[in-house]
Amino acid sequence: MSTNTHEADTLKQTKRRHLGAYTEMLIGSVIGLVASFVLAVDALTLAANPNAIFSCDISSKISCGTVGVTWQANLLGFPNAYLGLISEPVVITVAIAAVGGVLFPRWFMITAQAFYSIGFAFAYWLFFQSYFVIGALCPWCLTITVTTTLVFFSITRVNILDGNIRFGGATPKVQSLVKGWVDVYVMIIILAIFAAMVVVRYF
Repeated sequence: MSTNTHEADTLKQTKRRHLGAYTEMLIGSVIGLVASFVLAVDALTLAANPNAIFSCDISSKISCGTVGVTWQANLLGFPNAYLGLISEPVVITVAIAAVGGVLFPRWFMITAQAFYSIGFAFAYWLFFQSYFVIGALCPWCLTITVTTTLVFFSITRVNILDGNIRFGGATPKVQSLVKGWVDVYVMIIILAIFAAMVVVRYF
């Protein structure tokens, strides 16, 4: 078998193996971008009128406006939604390119993993702040938490299977667990706990 044929077969196998993960990344990031856009518009409205009422202000406990006026919603001095407007298009671009067959170098995927890990932690920090400190939840923020979870687990799956994330001698074992969909089960458990927390306390 020629080198070119081997490379072509490898490319096909990689695309086929990660098609589901990259498709999930694409769908999640598109939904996240829409939610970020809505929140960014709401932030501008709140800046002009802190007493503004939105369609997602369902009650005192389910309210975009209540969460939007807090310092947690503007942690870096500007609305957190702006971070979504910056990051989600990048994820969309990466997902589309990967579905099309682009193979990114290890350093790029590790960098993407690092930044999205920060985003994942940030999303859940905001959720716990809303849940335990603010005492109100924003439906659009919850949507971003869910999509961030989907994208985080998708990119982590790709990086583990491609060997970008390594665990020394335990790498083959971890890859075997991922091939057995253990990471998907973990994600489902996290989302189930997340949903249960919202339902039990606010509905």
